[in-house]
Amino acid sequence: MEYKDTLLMPKTDFPMRGGLPTREPVMQERWNEMNLYKKVLDRTKGRPSFTLHDGPPYANGDLHMGHALNKVLKDMVVRHKSMTGFYAPFVPGWDTHGLPIEQALANKGVNRKEMTIAEFRNLCETYAYEQIDRQRKQFKRLGVRGDWENPYITLKPAYESRQIEVFGEMARKGYIYKGLKPVYWSPSSESALAEAEIEYQDKKSPSIYVTFDVTNGKGIIAEGTKIIIWTTTPWTIPANLGISVHPEFDYVIVEVSGARYLISKGLLENVATTLEWESYEIVQTIKGEQMDRMVAKHPLYDRDSLVMLGEHVTNEGGTGCVHTAPGHGEDDFQVGKTYGLEVLSPVDDRGVLTAEAPGFEGLFYDKANKVITEALEAAGALVKLTFFTHSAPHDWRTKKPVIFRATAQWFASIEAFRDQLLQAIKDTSFTPAWGETRLFNMVRDRGDWCISRQRAWGVPIPVFYAEDGEPILTEETIAHVSKLFREHGSTVWFERQAKDLLPEGFTHVGSPNGRFSKETDIMDVWFDSGSSHQAVLDEREDLEYPADLYLEGSDQYRGWFNSSLTTSVAINGHSPYKGLLSHGFALDGEGRKMSKSIGNVIDPAKVMNQLGADILRLWVASVDYTADVRVSDSNFKQVAEVYRKIRNTCRFLHGTVSDFNPQTDRIAFEDLREVDQYMYMKLQELIETVRKSYDKYDFASVYNAVNNFVSSDLSSFYLDIAKDVVYIEGQDHLHRRAMQTVMYDTLISLLKVMTPILPHTTDELWVFLTHETEESIQLTDFPEAISHESFGALRTKYQQLMLVRDDVLKALEEARNAKVIGKSLEANVTVYVKKELLDAFDTNKVDFAQFFIVSDFSLAGLKEDAPLDALDLHVASVVVTKAKGEKCERCWSFSTKVGENEKHSTLCPRCADVVEKFYV
Repeated sequence: MEYKDTLLMPKTDFPMRGGLPTREPVMQERWNEMNLYKKVLDRTKGRPSFTLHDGPPYANGDLHMGHALNKVLKDMVVRHKSMTGFYAPFVPGWDTHGLPIEQALANKGVNRKEMTIAEFRNLCETYAYEQIDRQRKQFKRLGVRGDWENPYITLKPAYESRQIEVFGEMARKGYIYKGLKPVYWSPSSESALAEAEIEYQDKKSPSIYVTFDVTNGKGIIAEGTKIIIWTTTPWTIPANLGISVHPEFDYVIVEVSGARYLISKGLLENVATTLEWESYEIVQTIKGEQMDRMVAKHPLYDRDSLVMLGEHVTNEGGTGCVHTAPGHGEDDFQVGKTYGLEVLSPVDDRGVLTAEAPGFEGLFYDKANKVITEALEAAGALVKLTFFTHSAPHDWRTKKPVIFRATAQWFASIEAFRDQLLQAIKDTSFTPAWGETRLFNMVRDRGDWCISRQRAWGVPIPVFYAEDGEPILTEETIAHVSKLFREHGSTVWFERQAKDLLPEGFTHVGSPNGRFSKETDIMDVWFDSGSSHQAVLDEREDLEYPADLYLEGSDQYRGWFNSSLTTSVAINGHSPYKGLLSHGFALDGEGRKMSKSIGNVIDPAKVMNQLGADILRLWVASVDYTADVRVSDSNFKQVAEVYRKIRNTCRFLHGTVSDFNPQTDRIAFEDLREVDQYMYMKLQELIETVRKSYDKYDFASVYNAVNNFVSSDLSSFYLDIAKDVVYIEGQDHLHRRAMQTVMYDTLISLLKVMTPILPHTTDELWVFLTHETEESIQLTDFPEAISHESFGALRTKYQQLMLVRDDVLKALEEARNAKVIGKSLEANVTVYVKKELLDAFDTNKVDFAQFFIVSDFSLAGLKEDAPLDALDLHVASVVVTKAKGEKCERCWSFSTKVGENEKHSTLCPRCADVVEKFYV
């Protein structure tokens, strides 16, 4: 007889190697055929609802690591909720309007000027759908589960219709207005931009000090006194209409080489150093408020520059006398408005100076800097010119600089309901907590929202104009346009004349001849996505408004989080989300932004093709996503090692329970051996830890808890000692079935709690579990942690025993290095422990030879009584000697009783008994 054939070795067809790049697409196809998304919803219908509202990615280009990080996080949240008592649908979406698609078509050779706007928009729509299909395949390849065949898309007629209703409701409440104000203007895009579309990059700019000669000092300042201003935008000098001073600052007139200059006293030393004044004399000191409405002469034109009082003036830099061009700055505009100045903005849509800037017409604003500076020098008004590099606003799409430029734009008032916005933020839960302060400060400090854009591809602003120029924006016209858009889509606005877009029979006193025109601007794309709480959450029956959670990158505090909050509070008085969760950016291994030009981009598709989506998902779970995360090949290799450990541990568990039927072979907790009860307790602790971590969206704690449990509690301990039972004992031996009971529950629990992170792997193994009847593990619920009155005592006892075990393992390693033993089963271990550990060594409840994986074990006494040859360690002193007797051919343990059974002379009594009972 071959005794090795009598061992009950693990049996499983679950493959050791994952082969994820090949297997995952097959599994995803199976999920599609099963219509698994619908089955999950059908199973959980009637449960409390949980809505995670998907922030729409832009439909342009392949996915990057930021997309992967975001969608996997969302998928883990939704999967967890659907397995822990919630009805959790997930409707993915796409943002489809705006400049990038227009630019993409231009790059492909499309000339929009050679076609009608409607024709161009149809090309944009076709391109957007192509990009959606492309991205959808990539998101599905990540294993993200959702209603992929019925996503929300911002260009769809029903969506646009609801967006018009949001706009109309804000207009009805008086929050929408048209005004001439300075806004961020992108010459490269030829459009106004919102604050959310601005990013800051370094830019080299001129720094000039310019004098304005006083022509009317109100009898306080002598005419000819030169007020010095400082600016980094010489191109705005032609738009200068005034100089602002702070009413409470002290100002001084200093004499330098016969000339008299006026600046803030608080900046005198800085200015003197910068302008290289070797000596100066203060000849007069006055308060800023005394200068109110003094007049100076523009240095280039024969016109006045009014001195005004402004609280925005600071002593932090410059001269304390601020060049004021109401058409090119927010503060300039406000102070100019107070003093009744016109809003002069001599720059066109392309950033080129107009005839309102005599002498500089036709110059691009940046090139005008030099010419205007030279003109100032020729006029004797330039005191100093230098250059410096500073952080300046840029168009986040074109990456080109933007300017402040006054144009007639449509605005949404923030000031009108700012307090409600701030209260809504206070009523929202934030992860991480600092998000509340960030969003609160942004809303507290932001100006009114410029919502109009001078583009072709977007949702038109639904405003008509009467013959006398009066805007027409009524509940009747809004309702009619909304209905038209739902039936035909928003391109109908560009296909029909204004009269054909108005309700039938519409009249207006401002149009006695029945002639109307329409607004040609479109809405800011943030208004598009910011309306999704109505166009998606309120529109669809299976979703809830407000949503339980919005989850996006930290850049969305100024973007989607902000615009959604604004529109929701404006029309309904509350936030569209109960909770906000934000994640950082995906950077390269050195902490740099990924860039194709640098060559440091890690493509998620490549990671999935080489390692599999589950490896990428496990990486997402492993990182602290609330901060910026670094991504490198070495990160994925490390995670792949953890994955292999988890997979192979589950494979081993499956193999050892291959002959276990949980319905007939299960052993009750009270009948388990103590070591098995301890392991069962550790499993319950894992379940509790994991559930709490998932509830807090703390996936890294889930990852670490599972990894530690698999590596320490299972592989390094329980599964190691289990081999002496599940391989050796008879099939139905109580101890064997006891361990199988724990192993089976451990396997099932591990698979379930890992399903939100590793859905492909857990579902793959689920198919091999013949006693589990659900079609997919995704159609099951998380295990509930069970408590037992014995857990406290078990925990205390085994914490002590595990400390001793650590010392024994160290002693065995020392003995192995000294060639005293080879494998640990060749050892006889004698242990001396600290007094407080003696009670833990109850040999009636624990087989300590099995516990330490040695052939003989004895507890000889207290640590202080150990012989000199004992190895003195942390909590125990240990003596390791060669075990007596012969090696059993079947179990490999050493025993002096090997050979007592004549028929099985090479076996120990235990193995001989098993063989005779089951195999002879």
